[in-house]
Amino acid sequence: MLNKLAESGVVGAGGAGFPTHIKLSGKADTAVINAAECEPLLHKDKEIILAMPERIAAGLQMAMQLTGAARGIIGIKKKYPRVIETLQKVLPQSMSVHPLDDAYPAGDEFILVYETLGRVIPPGAIPLAVGAVVMNVETALNAANAAEGIPVTEKYVSVAGEVEHPCTLKVPLGTPLFQLLDVCNVDRNKDYCYIVGGAMMGYIETDLTKPVTKTTGGILVLPKGHFIAGRKSWDWRRISRIGKSACDQCSFCTERCPRYLLGHPVEPHKAMRGLGFSRSISEKRSFVPGSQFCCECNLCSYVSCPEGLDPRSVCSENKQRMAAEKIRYENPPFNPRRADSMMLNRKTPTQRLMTKIGLAKYTNKAPLEQRTLDVRCVVIPLKQHIGAVCIPAVSAGERVRKGQVIAKRPIADGKAALGADIHSSIDGTVKSVDNGALTIGNE
Repeated sequence: MLNKLAESGVVGAGGAGFPTHIKLSGKADTAVINAAECEPLLHKDKEIILAMPERIAAGLQMAMQLTGAARGIIGIKKKYPRVIETLQKVLPQSMSVHPLDDAYPAGDEFILVYETLGRVIPPGAIPLAVGAVVMNVETALNAANAAEGIPVTEKYVSVAGEVEHPCTLKVPLGTPLFQLLDVCNVDRNKDYCYIVGGAMMGYIETDLTKPVTKTTGGILVLPKGHFIAGRKSWDWRRISRIGKSACDQCSFCTERCPRYLLGHPVEPHKAMRGLGFSRSISEKRSFVPGSQFCCECNLCSYVSCPEGLDPRSVCSENKQRMAAEKIRYENPPFNPRRADSMMLNRKTPTQRLMTKIGLAKYTNKAPLEQRTLDVRCVVIPLKQHIGAVCIPAVSAGERVRKGQVIAKRPIADGKAALGADIHSSIDGTVKSVDNGALTIGNE
């Protein structure tokens, strides 16, 4: 079954795309499905559950069998009673729904494991360290499909923001982003900013010919002058210069940080303090090692800081410098009791978050559209996951069918590299194999 997952191309359908067959090769007592979907305006996971609850249960059952877990839990916000009721009708006794508060970032797997199991994952560790394995809704769906020999060829994506009728679409992998916007009647001649992946942790995309990949979860359409668009466009020079001059060390960023509240040594205010010293991380005075465990949720930058500074980017820059110099914080201090005393009363309600960052005026729904997009050409990257770049298994001019393997994990010393195979998402002809991608068209 693990081989089937790899050969079917199943990776995490959000985040960095960690190969699912590797994740499920560990042993756990509990398998958890992350249905929190805490990024504002995104609704694809909820829509998938409503449309195919049995498939989600089947994916969770597979995760339990492979990891030896005796129970399965689906964490979903209690504000969705219809979704919870739909799930409960199909779940066996070994599975249950855990209602979550409507707070951000409930979808962070460290927060989710604490909320559902009462266990705190140590800094730098993964859920398996506390006997849990976590995957999201769409990954569970893809795993259930893989058991029946159906590879990953499609992706569910929410389109929201400055959209007359926000919706969730099922599209072939490799579909250009502009085609999703066109289906939603977005006027691309207007001065919009397009954010892929969510308001809090997504990124600005200016090239709308870029393709939908296995980890694409949503597209937000926002005016160029929107708060989120402005903050995501700041460069490091601006972040550093303003941070050095304006941070008053109030520590609000740290006091609301979800990882700090779990007992991890993440203290964004100290990273901000470090801006005033040498930028060389090898110098002890500027070494802020706790930044290594920042989850980059952006609460500190978008909600907590009264000066409107960007502690998240400072922590991120710290992490990048540490990685570049191969510095790892060994045996970090860890106080898991902090979670029990602070986590409950310092959650950030989603509605407050949306008001704070200017998203409350938008329709907070994205129903699943049943229509099929007429996609004539797709560009499929050879790396859509953590791990090695896949090796093309087809050549330019070759005719391929939907679901056919077009790129495989490289083999070294008789062992497949970290990754997952890639499949054609449409019937067509391979137009080119270059720039780290395959272009397939049926025009």
